[in-house]
Amino acid sequence: MPPLAVSMGDPAGIGPEIIAKAWAARAPHMLSPFFAVGDPQAVSRVWDGPIRTIGDPHEAPAAFEHGLPVISAGAAGTITPGEPDVDGAHCALQSLELAAGLARSGAAGAVVTGPVSKKQLYDIGFTYPGQTEFVAERCGVARENAVMMLAGPTLRVVPITTHIPLRNVAETMSVELIVAKARATARGLQRNFGIAAPRLAFAGFNPHAGEAGAIGSEEIDCLIPAIELLKEEGIDAVGPFAADTMFHPRARALYDVALCLYHDQALIPIKTLHFDEGVNMTLGLPIVRTSPDHGTAFGIAGRNEAEPGAMIAAIRMAANAAATRRTSAFH
Repeated sequence: MPPLAVSMGDPAGIGPEIIAKAWAARAPHMLSPFFAVGDPQAVSRVWDGPIRTIGDPHEAPAAFEHGLPVISAGAAGTITPGEPDVDGAHCALQSLELAAGLARSGAAGAVVTGPVSKKQLYDIGFTYPGQTEFVAERCGVARENAVMMLAGPTLRVVPITTHIPLRNVAETMSVELIVAKARATARGLQRNFGIAAPRLAFAGFNPHAGEAGAIGSEEIDCLIPAIELLKEEGIDAVGPFAADTMFHPRARALYDVALCLYHDQALIPIKTLHFDEGVNMTLGLPIVRTSPDHGTAFGIAGRNEAEPGAMIAAIRMAANAAATRRTSAFH
């Protein structure tokens, strides 16, 4: 399998540090060869370990034994950890573009994306809600067919709507959107995890899942019709359930993924259970894409305090998913 491409994210954040720490921990975690994409100076600014600058992904496996392989994606200018700027935002975007392109071409086995600052990217004209939508478009996949799944050792969750104000969620929900996200989720669990018949559980939008319409009608208008359509297609879909009863251990044993209606409904449980090892995986793409489920952490950048656990988990999950795709019957 080709080595994995890991974009550094914002060079002023913790991305360069946790990528370097993941390389340093490669042996005990049995990580597959990977290479970083970004400004090598962003790594050397926060880490005194060995770096091997390479020009092509095929050089990464040999270099991986001796240092962190890095493919340059342009200079980030003067890098001050914890102080993002325009040059750094441009470098983060160039790194993401190159890493995704290498995965699309097959030169990289998968892409793992480091944390970026959405505000910094928006300030340079980035028009996507996040990296998920950017990578989806570069792969020729419509936004509604790309799914952001957050995964940890005991829980997987999918927010059907993502980075929008909470007050806009109800008007954004539709049967068509829910069905599209669920189809991509089921297919993604088959392709990336080898789960032949994924079990999808839906959280209700309202308290108590609407109490049969007494506390809101979104379940009746959108969720129940969507679940019935999915069942007719042969997808194991159940719910909607009261969200406050879905995440205890006995409930989690009954499904492979929980589909939630809005961002925090999905991310609060996954981050509560698996804050240091949560992985963001995009389903519905022709390539494997993962990311650590945390942000740039500018407040601790450059202090050698960042924990690499989520980056290590993202690299491991990307490698496992890429291997599963190569051997699975669900191509």
